[in-house]
Amino acid sequence: MTQTSATSQGSKQAADKNSIRPFHFEVPEAELIELRRRINATRWPDHETVTDQSQGVQLATMEALARYWGTEYDWRKVEARLNALPQFITEIDGLDIHFIHVRSQHEDALPLIVTHGWPGSVIEQIKIIDPLTNPTAHGASASDAFHLVIPSMPGYGFSGKPTTPGWDPDRIARAWVVLMNRLGYKKFVAQGGDWGALITELMGVLAPPELLAIHTNMPGAVPNDINAAAFTGAPAPSGLEADEQHAFDRLAFFYKHGLGYALEMGNRPQTLYGIADSPVGLAAWILDHDEASEALMARVFAGQSEGLTRDDILDNITLYWLTNTAISSARLYWENKLAFFAPKNVAIPVAVSIFPDEIYAAPRSWVERAYPKLIHYNRLPKGCHFAAWEQPQFFSEDVRAGFRSLRK
Repeated sequence: MTQTSATSQGSKQAADKNSIRPFHFEVPEAELIELRRRINATRWPDHETVTDQSQGVQLATMEALARYWGTEYDWRKVEARLNALPQFITEIDGLDIHFIHVRSQHEDALPLIVTHGWPGSVIEQIKIIDPLTNPTAHGASASDAFHLVIPSMPGYGFSGKPTTPGWDPDRIARAWVVLMNRLGYKKFVAQGGDWGALITELMGVLAPPELLAIHTNMPGAVPNDINAAAFTGAPAPSGLEADEQHAFDRLAFFYKHGLGYALEMGNRPQTLYGIADSPVGLAAWILDHDEASEALMARVFAGQSEGLTRDDILDNITLYWLTNTAISSARLYWENKLAFFAPKNVAIPVAVSIFPDEIYAAPRSWVERAYPKLIHYNRLPKGCHFAAWEQPQFFSEDVRAGFRSLRK
């Protein structure tokens, strides 16, 4: 009798751990007041000594951002959009994982898990939810529908913050398989960019039988000799085609001029107290991710019309501030031991979308070598590193196209 009771209690505890709980977030008004106070009390540095962005995010950009953020910006708008979505928390491997889960009205929809990156969040994917779950409202067929799962990575957004080492990309990939199984999906596909691309590729390396294929908009497809030359500043290997040379040049530029944030977070993430204490410091750190997206965001705050708005950009930055995840998110760089752009030996089917202003635009020749079961490769006319956020229509159309052959 005692043994039976213990077993029953253990089963209940296990069931509780596996439970899926509704999630709602509403920040106290006092925190928003304090945020505005901190923004408006920013101690500014002097002006950069150059007329371009070669020294980092320009003072004029940050002053314009702070003026809007500290006076007109309204967090409650995006908070309402998030809370209108079905959001949940579930515990996986001892950590609470937050996710958005939107099922399509089309019952034959293909389950899809989409993973964001840094400095992103689930806010990146809000614009693609309706086009992917409700394709008939966006000029596509019901047969293109997806059931959509969008998790927050550990240490990001509303997910739990790891308190011990070990939550590396491979562990996240395994957790995502658990999540999809827990939601009852016997077959599914996965998509990602930035960290989400690495995690999605590692899901492809794991190749659980439930995972039919993956899609990436930042492929790990750079041949080892080309990656080594770009990283060390050596000349490009001879005989490259024009698109390969362009990709090499972009990689070399990124390694020389754009990798500083990743090196700091990979080596000493805890040292970055300033971005946990200063909203404007956090905003500048987030804006300075890569040359093309930083230039786009600077144009936005200079008043130009782009794929992103001021609110889009500040919605994401404010989420980092309100959840105090500047440091906990940075630790993923410290945890990771894998090269972003190197092939990972994914043996399952892979679809690839190439946006022109990505860190590097992977040539088809590299992609075909990296993915022996390539089912889709397409170069889009416009878009940067944050493709789903900036160009949701192109992104959604190409994700549909990328997985379409699996539905036949």
